[in-house]
Amino acid sequence: MGTDIHQVQFDAADYHRFSQQLEANLQRLETRLATPGFGAGPASLGAELELYVVDPSGRPAHLNQELQAAADDEQLTLELNRYNLEYNLTPVALAANPFLTLEEEICRKLGALRALAAQQAAQIVPIGILPTLRRDDFGPACMTPKRRFAALVAQLIARRGRHFTVNINGLHPLQLAMDDITLEGANTSFQVHYRVAPERFADVFNAIQAVTPLALAVAGNSPTLFGHSLWQETRIPLFKQSIDTRLPDRYSWKEPARVNFGQGWVRRDALELFAEAVRLYQPLLPVCTEEVNGPAADELRALQLHQSTVWLWNRPVYDAAAGGHLRIEMRALPAGPTAVDMVANAAFLIGMAEGLQPGLQHWLPALPFPIAEHNFYRAAQEGLSARLVWPRPQQTVCEEQPAAALVAAMLPVARRGLEAIGIAATESDRYLGIIEQRLASGQTGARWQLSRLGQARPGAQRPDFDQLRDMLDAYRLRSESNTPVAEWTP
Repeated sequence: MGTDIHQVQFDAADYHRFSQQLEANLQRLETRLATPGFGAGPASLGAELELYVVDPSGRPAHLNQELQAAADDEQLTLELNRYNLEYNLTPVALAANPFLTLEEEICRKLGALRALAAQQAAQIVPIGILPTLRRDDFGPACMTPKRRFAALVAQLIARRGRHFTVNINGLHPLQLAMDDITLEGANTSFQVHYRVAPERFADVFNAIQAVTPLALAVAGNSPTLFGHSLWQETRIPLFKQSIDTRLPDRYSWKEPARVNFGQGWVRRDALELFAEAVRLYQPLLPVCTEEVNGPAADELRALQLHQSTVWLWNRPVYDAAAGGHLRIEMRALPAGPTAVDMVANAAFLIGMAEGLQPGLQHWLPALPFPIAEHNFYRAAQEGLSARLVWPRPQQTVCEEQPAAALVAAMLPVARRGLEAIGIAATESDRYLGIIEQRLASGQTGARWQLSRLGQARPGAQRPDFDQLRDMLDAYRLRSESNTPVAEWTP
C-alpha cells in the first residue's frame, strides 16, 4: 500500500475510468473469494512499525531518506513527514513462535537502525506522538518528496477547501487550524496483520472490532501534543480530524470520515467491507492501470490503491501473494514503548478475539455496534480509567464497567484464544504476563509520560520544552532497554 504513483494531477476522465476499474476489481474479488481453496494456508502474523527520527535535543530530524539509503533494507519505507520511517516486518506462521519471533526482529531492526542513526547524530524513537513536536514541524517543507504523498495532500486539501481543524479536549484542550494534512504524520502506530481463512473472516473481524477498545485501554502511549495533555491515545482523534475533508452542513448528506471505526458488524464475509469502501468513498488517487490478464489481474491494483486511502481502525486486506489470501489489519495500537510491550498488545488483542470467537453469535447481539464504537473512543480518551459498556458474564445485557476490570477478566479469555490457535503456553505466559503487570502497576506508556511530566493531576500547568525533552530522553533510554513499561521507574 506504500507503492509510489506516476501522476499527481487528475481529471474527470481519470475518476470515471478508475471507478470502472474499482467495480471490475470488486467483481473479480467476489469470484476469487468464491473459488474453492482460495485463502487456504497457514495463519500468519505480521506488522508495520512506524518510527520517529530525532536529533540529540529531541527535535525531529529530517533524515528518513538518508537513513533508508544507508540501511539498504527493502523492509524500511518512507512515511509522509521527513522524520518518520516504517518497518514492514517479516510475516511469520503462527506455528513458529510468532510473537517471540516478531519481538526479536523488532529488536534487531531497531538496533541496526539506531546504529546508522548514531552515525548522523540522530536517534530512533518508537512512540505514539513525539512530545517535543512544534507547529513548525509540519507543512510542505517537512514532507517526504514522493509523488504519492504530494498527490494525496493535494486531493485532501481540494476536497476540504479550507483549513483542517483540530479540536481535542483534555487537561489542556487543544484547538488549531492547519493548511494541509501533514499533522497526520504526528501519529505513529504498530499495525498488526493477521491472516485468517475466508470462512472465518467475518467472525474474527467482528471479534477484533469488539475487543479493540480493551486492548487500546491498556496500550495507551500518546498522551500529549504540542505540550498539551490530552487523551491517553491522542492519535485516535488527531488522525481522524487532521485529514477530515467533510465540511459541517446540517442539511446535506456527507460521506463518513475516511478515518473511522466502521459502519457496523460484518454480516457475511470480507466482500462487504471492500464494497463498502468503494461505494461510500470517492477515489482520492484515481491512478488507472493498464488492463491485464492472467495472474497479474488478481492483484486488484485499483482496489488496493483505493483501500489505502480509507483508514479504518481495523481494515480488511486482500493480498494476491501465496495464491491469494485475506488479512485483518489492526491499526489502533500505538508505536512503543518497547518491542516487548508492542508485541504483548498484539498478543492480547488477537488472543481476546480468538477466545471470544467461538461464542460470538451468543454474545455479540448484546453489544450493538454503536456501543462498540463508543467504547473505542472512551478507551482512547481515558485508558484504564475509562468506563466501557460490556455484557456481564452469562447475561445478555450490557452494563458500564471499569476498563481495568474488563481487561483483567479478559486475560484468561486471551489465554484460551492463543492456545486455540496453537501458541505455546510459554509464549502466552510471557506476553499476557506483561499485560497483567501493567494492570498491577497501573502504568501504561501514556501514564508514565504524564507522571514524568507532573501531569497526573487536574490543574497541572503545561510542561515547557525542557521538561518535554527530558521526559523524551528518559523514555528513549528505557525503550532501548526493552524493559516492559510496567517496570519503568518514574
